[in-house]
Amino acid sequence: MFQKILVALDHADSSQTVFEKAVELAKTNHAELMLLHVISPIDEGVPTPVYPMPDSLYPMQHEALIQSSAQLFSQLEQTGLDKLRTQDAAATAAGVRCEFTQHVGDPGTSICALSQNWNADLIVMGRRGRSGLSEFFLGSVSNHVMHHAHCSVLIVQEALVPASSNA
Repeated sequence: MFQKILVALDHADSSQTVFEKAVELAKTNHAELMLLHVISPIDEGVPTPVYPMPDSLYPMQHEALIQSSAQLFSQLEQTGLDKLRTQDAAATAAGVRCEFTQHVGDPGTSICALSQNWNADLIVMGRRGRSGLSEFFLGSVSNHVMHHAHCSVLIVQEALVPASSNA
């Protein structure tokens, strides 16, 4: 049924569940996987750009901030690639053809664009569970993808752990 499955991954704990479901689907359908990680400028931990002030009293301070931001971004990029390599190896070990890529930009737009360019027939992704003002201002990646993707979208919902009872 599905031949090409795009798997959108982030650094959330639920990302492993998304990956496992995608591998299971790929094995069942003899499909190939494309793992995608998008570094978004609004994600937590991504350095915000530092623009030097023209009349700054301390121009060297701005240079240090820029270098620090570049180093932090490079570390985020490397962490994402390392995680993708690990998951690629796991999928390959499970007998699934797999490749991976990492983009920088808006996650929803990047996921939809890659799914179309790669001719995916299914996108598998999780959701962060944003609601209210957080969703209004930051948006929902899964909502954007569901409304703009050219193919089917599977949203993997993290299983909720029931509250323990004190009996």
